[in-house]
Amino acid sequence: MIKFSKKTIIFAVVFLLLVLTPVALNQYYSYLLAPPAPKNQEETLFIVTPGQPLETIAQNLEKKKLIKSAFAFRLLIAQMGIGKSIQAGDFKMAPNMTARDIAKELTHGAIDIWVTLPEGLRVEEQAERIEAKLKFGQNDQYKFDKKQYIKIAKEGYMFSDTYLIAKNATAADVAARLSETFSEKVEQSILDKAKSELSNEEIITLASLIEKEAKTSEEKPTIAGIIVNRLNAGIALQIDATVAYAKGYDSAKNSWWGEVTTDDYKTVKSPYNTYLKPGPPPGPIANPGIDSIRAALEPADTPYLYYLHDSEGRIHYAKTIEEHNQNIQNFL
Repeated sequence: MIKFSKKTIIFAVVFLLLVLTPVALNQYYSYLLAPPAPKNQEETLFIVTPGQPLETIAQNLEKKKLIKSAFAFRLLIAQMGIGKSIQAGDFKMAPNMTARDIAKELTHGAIDIWVTLPEGLRVEEQAERIEAKLKFGQNDQYKFDKKQYIKIAKEGYMFSDTYLIAKNATAADVAARLSETFSEKVEQSILDKAKSELSNEEIITLASLIEKEAKTSEEKPTIAGIIVNRLNAGIALQIDATVAYAKGYDSAKNSWWGEVTTDDYKTVKSPYNTYLKPGPPPGPIANPGIDSIRAALEPADTPYLYYLHDSEGRIHYAKTIEEHNQNIQNFL
């Protein structure tokens, strides 16, 4: 009978553990990456929101029983090196898919794409953002025509929000969606309650001016009141943003809102130049958010006729041109 020393037995056990443990762990890892329900082909909609952390995505996949383990899925994503390639959007997935298949799907298989359109963009800027989101290499269904969108979109009424837009959406599809959202968010009954005597079109135009002029939501009603005061007094609005809108794209600044000089006040011949033309511009200059629309509907009752922002963004009001000129000297 062969006798083994205690050291030999311990070595053998340790050796077996070192050999068998990685094999067992690898098998278990493979099990965790396998389909949760191999025979279940029923598709479900899975949504990834913009900026959603991978940890949350993995947990949501596990909760929907599309994967077996959130931790194993995160490890797989790290191994594949695709963490930064995951898209925001909605996806069709089924429990018979492997974790690896789901990971790949998240990088290119979105049905709809999240597109955020901030307040204050003109339709050209919206078109650029939508194109940038929809026109990616894996989107073989791309149909959005930027020029067509600019042509058909109605400035001021393309509601600023975050949307899920189909990969194959046309310019007409997107414009209709944004316009419908405007109608849902800004009901006619709300517009009819406006304190001012401005028309609905003038209210949205005013809201677009407020959107471009105000730095904070708190100052929007006061700026609205000042603009209304100037309109009632027959004083030219003298809003730089209207001149920038009239000038169009500034290639030097790579922006649709380029620098406006004092020479532009006289040389930019446009009905949107509120230095040359009294009264409001002929239409909105951007697509305002709901706060600006509310401010336009209910402008503050204020004695001021002038305002300016200093270099730190603080606003300073004035009742007379003399006070305004003094503010210019003190804060600019």
